[in-house]
Amino acid sequence: MPDKTYDWLGDVPLQWNTFLDTSPQQSDPETAHVYVIPVPYDSTTSYKSGAREGPNAIIEASRQLEDLDLELMRDISTVGIHTTPALDPDVSGPEAMISRVRTAVHSAVSLGKLVAMLGGEHTITIGAVQAMADLHSDLSVLYLDAHADMRDSYMGSRWGHASVARRVCEIAPLVQVGVRSASVEEIAFIGKEDIPVFFWSGATPDKEIQANQVTEQLSSNVYISIDLDVFDPSEIAAVGTPEPGGMRWNEVIGLLRAVSQRHNIVGFDLVELSPSLGPIAGAYAAAKLAYKLMGYATSK
Repeated sequence: MPDKTYDWLGDVPLQWNTFLDTSPQQSDPETAHVYVIPVPYDSTTSYKSGAREGPNAIIEASRQLEDLDLELMRDISTVGIHTTPALDPDVSGPEAMISRVRTAVHSAVSLGKLVAMLGGEHTITIGAVQAMADLHSDLSVLYLDAHADMRDSYMGSRWGHASVARRVCEIAPLVQVGVRSASVEEIAFIGKEDIPVFFWSGATPDKEIQANQVTEQLSSNVYISIDLDVFDPSEIAAVGTPEPGGMRWNEVIGLLRAVSQRHNIVGFDLVELSPSLGPIAGAYAAAKLAYKLMGYATSK
């Protein structure tokens, strides 16, 4: 149903501050298939803060994207993309914020929506995976990150950004890709629990072979969490903890495409963009990545 709110303005162009700058007519929450949920939370960061500004920067950059994705030869926006209000941060502690995220994601998925969550620090992923596990059987998590995030606790908390993967693997099977930084404790835990971790180095194998190895470890329903520091800093520098020697754009895209062809993507998040720490190109790349993931997840 057409939105009548702005009829009095006629054909005057407006900026909507939504992902892809979609108007109310194009982003009706009842008919939209994708819900973009901004979560400007940044509380347990241990190095450089600023991830709370990430969601707004990604949404602003998305206004410059072309609707047509040349790889898919589709106008992905036709599935309907609704941008929800941002979740208000709960600074009483990370567990409280995780609970808030869980409620929001659970509500969206219960409506049959594909959730695209924009962070914010990586801690918010725990709440999203909790909600997904409540509603999807046979769930696994593809976790792209430069860091293992497998500490049982860090700086006095079991729920901070350095323990996200540890908490996630307690909820659903986890597959990690892109890791190039880890502690002795984390390596010991990964080995003991036999967690599939694809460490990243300059000497990477054939990309198709590696994609096959990753997808073989995933179940039918997959939630994807991408810490943008998985990219090499030459691709995206605006992250709180940049790590040299990372994945390149086409390597990440190739893996995500392979996952979408073989599995059902039930939702995803992009986290840890700190726009003040690097060139604006990082926000644009994140926006393009989010849009492409929407396309991959809705291609079937």
